[in-house]
Amino acid sequence: MFIAGLSAIAECDIKKIIALSTLSQLGVIIASLGLNLPILTLFHLITHALFKALLFLCAGAIIHLHHHSQDLRSMGNLSNQIPLTTTCLLIANSALSGAPFLAGFYSKDLIIEFCLHSPTNSLIILIFMLATILTAAYSIRLTITAV
Repeated sequence: MFIAGLSAIAECDIKKIIALSTLSQLGVIIASLGLNLPILTLFHLITHALFKALLFLCAGAIIHLHHHSQDLRSMGNLSNQIPLTTTCLLIANSALSGAPFLAGFYSKDLIIEFCLHSPTNSLIILIFMLATILTAAYSIRLTITAV
C-alpha cells in the first residue's frame, strides 16, 4: 500500500496513477481480510470497484479530449471544457480517498478503526495510516491538476 502510494505521488501519467491507486487499495482489502473482516472487505471491494470504474471512464474521456495524451502536466482547465466529466471525476476521487459521507469513507473508516483496536504491531498501523494519507494526497493532486 505504502510503496504504491509513494509511486502514485511521483507519477505524471493519469492511467498509471489510477492503476497505482488500485494497487494501494488492494493492500487495504488484504489488510481488512487479515483483520478477519470479510463482509467489510467485500463492501470496500465493491465500492472501490464502482468508483474506480467511474474514474477510468472519466480518465478515458480526458485522454480522448487531449488527443491521447496521458500526461497530467499537459492537462488543466477541464471544468470549462467538460464539466460533467470533471464533476464525475471529482466525486469518484472524493469517494475513493475517503471523503466524509461518501462510500469510501464508511469502508475505510471502519477498516482503520478495527486496525487501531486490534492487537497489531504499531509499525504496521503507522504504515497503514501513512498509506491512507497518501491516497488522499495523490487523489487531491490528480483533482487539482486535472480540474
